Amino acid sequence: MSGQTPATLWAKGLPLDQAIHRFTVGEDPQLDLQLLPFDCMGSAAHARMLTEVGLLPWADGQGLVGALAALFPRCQAGQLLIDPALEDGHTALEAALVEMLGESGKRIHLARSRNDQVVLALRLLQRQAMVDLGALLVDLAASLYRFAGQHADQFLPGFTHLRRAMPSSVGQWAVAYVEALIEELDALPAIWQRLDRCPSGSAAGFGVPLAIDRERSAQLLGFSRVQRATIDVQNSRARHSQALLDWLASVALGLEKLCWDLCLYSGEEFGYFALPDAATTGSSIMPNKRNPDVAELGRARCRELYAMAQSHRQIMSGLPSSYHRDFQLGKGPLLAAINLAAELFDVLRRVVDGLQVRSDRADAAMSDDLYAADRASLLAAAGMPFRDAYRQVAAELAAGDFAADRGAANLHTGARGSLALEVAQRELDQAGEWVQAKASALASLPQQVFSLDGWRSPGAAQHKES
Repeated sequence: MSGQTPATLWAKGLPLDQAIHRFTVGEDPQLDLQLLPFDCMGSAAHARMLTEVGLLPWADGQGLVGALAALFPRCQAGQLLIDPALEDGHTALEAALVEMLGESGKRIHLARSRNDQVVLALRLLQRQAMVDLGALLVDLAASLYRFAGQHADQFLPGFTHLRRAMPSSVGQWAVAYVEALIEELDALPAIWQRLDRCPSGSAAGFGVPLAIDRERSAQLLGFSRVQRATIDVQNSRARHSQALLDWLASVALGLEKLCWDLCLYSGEEFGYFALPDAATTGSSIMPNKRNPDVAELGRARCRELYAMAQSHRQIMSGLPSSYHRDFQLGKGPLLAAINLAAELFDVLRRVVDGLQVRSDRADAAMSDDLYAADRASLLAAAGMPFRDAYRQVAAELAAGDFAADRGAANLHTGARGSLALEVAQRELDQAGEWVQAKASALASLPQQVFSLDGWRSPGAAQHKES
């Protein structure tokens, strides 16, 4: 950038109060660094569309796309910094284009507003976040699946109310989290479908009086369709971000329990698991201590994800239709949640990969009383009314006469003898294939968007949505 500070996009020569400027700019110069690569792609598709419909000179359009292609890797590497005087990434990107191309750089904003520009960048970022987070969850579920299979026959007390209740197994415990993550992965296609509408061309929310081709922009950016209602582009900004945040909060509801169990079951009073050394830290005063800091922080991170989803909801709700500056503050919790979730999923996978089972402690905890409910069920199956069987077993326990039947079969689906691991594997594979297919499609977009080949001539037949 040159030594002269460029003006904001909306500057009209009026004096600027620096305190108010800092207040309105907020965290955008930092947060928008994550949006810049996606803003490059969206701007390139916009410039190409404008050129193809004849609204930009051919040389200017190709020059803009070429410059954006050069800026893209710089933005990915965080090398294009945003001067607070510029307010946000959109202004910084346009200023960079003007510096590179001169007057033609100023043409990039034709037929768009920062309103649709930011929604487009956010939507592109959210699509990428979905496949990145989905891949991390597939990896975590696969690690838990392997752990379940390796320890499917290792008995483990099952707990209710944090009291030992019935016989379970390490496999049954681990596969519960596999199934939970499969369920969360199954929700991704529906969220993807919500995001699979291109907002580009809606401008401030009311369209433009120009013959643009919104369908072409959507095609270039890998969207299956245009978001037709231009006002709803702004109205949907909160909905779509909230859908992703609520999904992360739902994933966290399961992972918080995983973290809790790892803390409990690796403690001396339980001792069924041993955490990997890398997931624990020592005490500054007690030489005997190894603390489950990763699991404890993971538990707290899950609660942070709940808070970020709620923060976004509070900021973005209670507004009339169309754009409002309040929306700017919704970026913070959204981007923070995406970054936090990626780290959390990866770290928990590393913990599970190093988790060990202490079979001696698990076996020793399998006391006879855990089989009391099994005994009552077997008596009832033999003809005794269940309530009578319940009372008989309770009396045997009180008298010290209870004899556990440890050979009772538990073979229905989901019982410790029938974990349906092969079904879980098939469903996990299907989820992974969906994530990989979307990831591959997104990986091909930069080459498609920044290509200077295959452009349509102005006036050529345009694709229109049926």
